[in-house]
Amino acid sequence: MIQSINIDDDLIAQATQLSDAGDLNGVIEMALREYIDRRQRLQIVDLFGTIDYDESFDYKMQRQKP
Repeated sequence: MIQSINIDDDLIAQATQLSDAGDLNGVIEMALREYIDRRQRLQIVDLFGTIDYDESFDYKMQRQKP
């Protein structure tokens, strides 16, 4: 897919120096993958504390052999 975007040249230079990608396309792809990964992890964190547990459940009972 071809898109035209304006990105600060200093940002591109810094990202290219820090990246193992080698070229601008690789840098942009890596940056997008990292962005997506971070956002997905943040969505998981939002789920913490939203699960209701059964207070009467005895997890130690499952450890006993029949």
